[in-house]
Amino acid sequence: MTKIVFYRSDGIFYGFEEQGHTGYGEEGTDILCSALSAMTMFLINTIEVAYASRVDYDIEDNTTTIRVRARAALPEYEADDAKRYAVSGLFLGYYQQLTDMLEEYGDYLDVKVVNRSYEED
Repeated sequence: MTKIVFYRSDGIFYGFEEQGHTGYGEEGTDILCSALSAMTMFLINTIEVAYASRVDYDIEDNTTTIRVRARAALPEYEADDAKRYAVSGLFLGYYQQLTDMLEEYGDYLDVKVVNRSYEED
């Protein structure tokens, strides 16, 4: 099972951590894991390229953990309202996509939200 914990501060999504393989298929051919990886890289690339903002991310292959955070989603780090809404909207969209997927893939995904500041991570 892949566990995904989204980070939110004052109602604003700014990051997440994914850990584990879904177990939907064999490692290396698991289409659900592939979908998560593709969505995660899309989010990272969009924030970095389209919004010219830094993304802090770590990938730990041995524990199958990826952690992604973007300060540009939070008002204390980003003054441009449009950029802030766009970046936080990507995280919110990813969260919504995963919660929609729970109906069909609930045995393979666990999605939670925690409230905390960027510095607590």
